[in-house]
Amino acid sequence: MLRYLTAGESHGPMLTAIIDGMPSNVEVNIADINEELKRRQHGYGRGARMKIENDTVDIDSGVIYGKTTGAPIALHIKNKDWENWQSYMDAQNLPIDNKKTVTKPRPGHADLSGAIKYNLNDIRPILERASARETAARVAIGAIVRQLLKALSIEIYSHVIAIGSILLPDGTYSLDDIKKADESPVRCINPDISKAMMSEIDKYSKNGDSLGGIFEVIVSGAPVGLGSHTQWDKKLDGLLAQAFMSIQAIKGVEIGLGFKAASLPGSMVHDEIYFSSANGYYRRTNNAGGIEGGISNGEAIIVRAAMKPIPTLYKPLNSVDIITKEPFKASIERSDTCAVPAASIVGEAVAAWTIACAVVEKFGADSLEELKRNYYGYIKQIRS
Repeated sequence: MLRYLTAGESHGPMLTAIIDGMPSNVEVNIADINEELKRRQHGYGRGARMKIENDTVDIDSGVIYGKTTGAPIALHIKNKDWENWQSYMDAQNLPIDNKKTVTKPRPGHADLSGAIKYNLNDIRPILERASARETAARVAIGAIVRQLLKALSIEIYSHVIAIGSILLPDGTYSLDDIKKADESPVRCINPDISKAMMSEIDKYSKNGDSLGGIFEVIVSGAPVGLGSHTQWDKKLDGLLAQAFMSIQAIKGVEIGLGFKAASLPGSMVHDEIYFSSANGYYRRTNNAGGIEGGISNGEAIIVRAAMKPIPTLYKPLNSVDIITKEPFKASIERSDTCAVPAASIVGEAVAAWTIACAVVEKFGADSLEELKRNYYGYIKQIRS
């Protein structure tokens, strides 16, 4: 079984991750991981932090001579901004002053709930760990398992379909279009809508406000049979929903038609089944988003996630100081106006992890060679 943990604070020395259960002999290209980290840092509407950080990964164990060994993989990403925060984030010594102490929680953030839960009179430790900076580690993790999936011809793509009120119409794009999403500053495949999204970001940025949106992730090449209907915690759609909801600021997830299916009759929702000797079973529509009964059905897996606006506003909302209980405007931490394009890259990473877990669970393997033997034997079986 694959599993991972991350550790680290937004302004601490580094982000750290450990991956356990990775099969041996999977090629790991550090340049590919760094490219994914770079993609996460791009996107119109990002804040000043992205001008400081230039994320790259260091692999500390589990990879030798460019291939996994089967041992746990340890990696870290240094925070360059740590240089400016050492005296406030030291593991042992008290800070030189209280300039970085936070007592005014931001509405919509983990600040207040976290401070109450962990009995803290300084919100700093909560916001440091709750920060979306943590997703850099998850993008690196996703980039590693993507190299496992690539060996099985499973690919993952994403694009932005809404920022604020600006929406890309349904059914106006293909997978080939989506592959070009990085050409847009907001990762929207329609040039005119992309410009409208950037104008929307500019408008709200000038007002000290923030914007959310919706992105879509497509998994291409996943076989029939990932996940299971037999238990609630084995259903692939449930696992994907959990993974996407774990991304900071994600408040809604849908698969296939999602919420639209609730307003349509069954005859317009369910995908009719066909068979040909060349292709086996197939569908001409994919309203199910590639998953039926918690099991992948061989069609592209389609997941959409809704991201709320970032809770740090440069025109802060009303809040209450946790020490004095006096009303104040909430604290301002350096932040983005819109991080939906970046979130779509994180979405690719968590989708890659979830699919990789399902693949390893079904085809069990200590080595890539064993996994591929089991995988392609299964593909041959279902085709016959």
